[in-house]
Amino acid sequence: MTETKPTPIDAAHAAMDASPLDDGARLKFYERLADSELFLLLEKEQEDDRIAPEVFEVQDASFVLVFDTIERLAEFVGKPAPYAALSGRVIAQMLAPSGIGLGVNLEVAPSSILIPADAVTWLVQTLENAPDEVEAKLAEVTAPAGLPDSLITSLDTKLSTAVGLARWAYLVGTVAENGVRSHMLGFVGTVDGAQPALAKAVSEALTFSGIDAGALDVGFFGPNDPFAAQLAKVGLRFDLPEPDAPREYVQIAPGSDPENPPKLR
Repeated sequence: MTETKPTPIDAAHAAMDASPLDDGARLKFYERLADSELFLLLEKEQEDDRIAPEVFEVQDASFVLVFDTIERLAEFVGKPAPYAALSGRVIAQMLAPSGIGLGVNLEVAPSSILIPADAVTWLVQTLENAPDEVEAKLAEVTAPAGLPDSLITSLDTKLSTAVGLARWAYLVGTVAENGVRSHMLGFVGTVDGAQPALAKAVSEALTFSGIDAGALDVGFFGPNDPFAAQLAKVGLRFDLPEPDAPREYVQIAPGSDPENPPKLR
């Protein structure tokens, strides 16, 4: 095993190993796995939108192998080998219907782990949860209160990857006209078409913080919307990163569309 700088997956795996009864640490590991770019070992070079992962049989179960760095894949194989670079979430979505598990960083990193097929299916189902978009008329917005620090940290981490999808987000408490209290993350200046991606990011921040999706609504507002000014007065602000150059939000990379991942051969 070559000593390298620990990766986010290494750190999350170490935290999970150190606290095997801590559900929060386990959830954080799966969150890092879903968010990370992984290098999937293939039988042969990719053809158009079809890929043929190398499948290994271990104890009567099937696994494909993924690595969180090219160097680790090369160390495991020991020779040039074809691979596909995809997010962990896309790989899980491809595998779940086939009943195939994931071998992560096997034999080449401290985060070496076999993830069985049922855990892959669980991850896909977990990623499908989504918060509600606020529809009730709001009577008041307030400063957020009572939310755990782990959720704030998770939201900050998630939104730091949402480059160019919106200008800001404000976390606020809400009081509906019927008196129901809740919380909302209101996005301001959202790029057309980015709403589902942002809602999914919020959903995952909730889920992997161990919090029910119903604990937080989402809303989308224009920068000149009077309600956006109310959010700015009382809300906890998150600045979303700006792209290097103006661009339209379009998913074009192979495997980037969870509704149309690469096909397994």
